Amino acid sequence: MPQTPEEESLGSLVAQASDHISTLVRSEIELAKAEFRFDAKRVLTAGGLFAAAAFMAHLCLILASFAIAFVLAQWMPTWVAFLAVTVFYLLVAGLLVYVGVRKLKGLAGMKRTARSLKGLKEIAHPDEVPVADDRPVPVKRPVTPGGV
Repeated sequence: MPQTPEEESLGSLVAQASDHISTLVRSEIELAKAEFRFDAKRVLTAGGLFAAAAFMAHLCLILASFAIAFVLAQWMPTWVAFLAVTVFYLLVAGLLVYVGVRKLKGLAGMKRTARSLKGLKEIAHPDEVPVADDRPVPVKRPVTPGGV
């Protein structure tokens, strides 16, 4: 005969609560896995579509380059027209590399994060002497009765 909640022991109630919590946690983990798989499939599909679009745009750029070269060939020799289009693309590529290098030189290297983590380490372990600094660490000496 099942017991009423008033008649159950505290141990059995704790065991039931623990069982319910572990079941709930397992269910939440399974839900998270299912949602992640669903989202991952969508992201991979979108990534494939973006890659296909980028490939098509690249083909269009090539065809547009030929069209521009043939239009320029109406006023200059064909080889000069194609050379002009090629030099234009080389200049644009060089400019993009220059801007990219300038952007990389401006990186701070996560200095604030490192400083914050160092502060957290000092809070967690105040007795430790920091070794990473190049500054000399002052040594605390006990005062002797003679004052020296």
